[in-house]
Amino acid sequence: QVQLVESGGGLVQAGGSLRLSCAASSTIFNINAMGWYRQAPGKQRELVATETNGGGTNYADSVKGRFTISIDNAKNTVYLQMNGLKPEDTAVYYCKALVSRPAGPVYQYWGQGTQVTVSS
Repeated sequence: QVQLVESGGGLVQAGGSLRLSCAASSTIFNINAMGWYRQAPGKQRELVATETNGGGTNYADSVKGRFTISIDNAKNTVYLQMNGLKPEDTAVYYCKALVSRPAGPVYQYWGQGTQVTVSS
């Protein structure tokens, strides 16, 4: 079992910055990748950014150049630095982790979500 604990959401004015954190608690599984997704009211959950344990990253076009994902492997923690926030970034942000045991299947876990609200 893996628990993901998120923090760092809040209310910020347009143009401001926030940093989200997500700590994965597990001493059994290896983390293959971690990422951030978001869901705005009335919309489907969408990918924001992901990073593999090899350092490969992927960003939604809407956040490229403004958001940066990073993983601290020693702490099993993924961060999302969000700069130049826009009102359309308002959403609940969810952390996701892909984990596995050596030579075992991959499992996915989700965090509880953290609200990000950007005022105009």
